[in-house]
Amino acid sequence: MKNMIYKSKEGDLDLTQITRLYPAVIVDMQGEVAEMSLEWVELYGDKVKLVSYILVFDFTPLNEEVKKKITLSYETKEELIQTMAEVAQFFQD
Repeated sequence: MKNMIYKSKEGDLDLTQITRLYPAVIVDMQGEVAEMSLEWVELYGDKVKLVSYILVFDFTPLNEEVKKKITLSYETKEELIQTMAEVAQFFQD
């Protein structure tokens, strides 16, 4: 079986346990911090302060109430895309 452990700055992540994996951004909207999609920030980003780019590894089993997520944070979109490319390598043949 293929090794599916991604070594991140937050520790080793077992990619076989992921239920969702998605990029997003953290924005500051007049003092309120929120997680928004990359698409949203492209449309409305000029109205908010972008705090960071994030890649969310969601390990929460379906129908579970308690969320188990690990979020990696980046200063630039390029860093986020680089990590997404690294993670995608695990899912290639």
